[in-house]
Amino acid sequence: MGRLLNEHFPLIAIAPLVVALLVLTLYPAVQLVRMAFSDVGLVSGGTTWTFVGLDHLRTLIGDRVARIAFTNTLIFTVVVVPIEAVLGLLLAYLVNQTRTLGTFYKTVFIVPLLLPPIAIGALWRLMLDYNYGVVNQALLAFGIGGPPWLASPSLALPMVMLVDVWHWTSFMFLIFLAGVSSIPIELGEAAEVDGASPWQVFRDVVLPILKPTIVVALMMRTILAFKVFDVPYLLTGGGPGTATEMINIYIEKVFFQQFRVGYGGMLTLLTALILSTFVIVYQQLSRRVEAEA
Repeated sequence: MGRLLNEHFPLIAIAPLVVALLVLTLYPAVQLVRMAFSDVGLVSGGTTWTFVGLDHLRTLIGDRVARIAFTNTLIFTVVVVPIEAVLGLLLAYLVNQTRTLGTFYKTVFIVPLLLPPIAIGALWRLMLDYNYGVVNQALLAFGIGGPPWLASPSLALPMVMLVDVWHWTSFMFLIFLAGVSSIPIELGEAAEVDGASPWQVFRDVVLPILKPTIVVALMMRTILAFKVFDVPYLLTGGGPGTATEMINIYIEKVFFQQFRVGYGGMLTLLTALILSTFVIVYQQLSRRVEAEA
């Protein structure tokens, strides 16, 4: 028995973790797929499951609000992720070059990431308020009448994007700062001795080394951005109309306001499939970058 335990100890050691992962991931995933193809009713403290096949998918195809929600979420993700990546990378590089106030800048730039989303939503909602918000009050001091930032169909989504960039750029900053800090300083100094400008050092030395880190950061932020819920929900609730309707906000309405559990499962399953596609694409890109390195 002792010899058997020694030979198979690694498998025995991870067995409880594997069982826990199967229970906490595989079972909910199977239930989600089942829910997406069933009509779930809530009756007398229990549930009834009726298989309906592709009925929810047909409903989804004809659901205008769902199409708008997916489109808004995709636009939101495509816009904010590159902006946050570029700003985070530039800030990380510049702070890493700073010798005097580096600690101060690091502290300032990570503050937005430390704030709870509900506090961020309340803060920016007050700042962008049409009547007494500090933004419109500042514009009024220069004789400019500020617009209804969160009540305008054309401005609401850009404002939500602005708040997200303010909040999550610090996340990208921390990841890139760790990557930039790990690059030996001798590489940049050698390039400068050879006559390279600071921009050439950044482009030809820093960026190639950081490519694997950049891909991982983009993948993580893309997943989080596509699952956005808290800030747009707190700022606009998906309005005005459907101007800032994100897919997770719509799923919450379908589940908890309309009580269409089966249809909500179909929306959730489609969202998970889209995110899985993103992950596969980033993994292929990561392998290519690693092969080039």
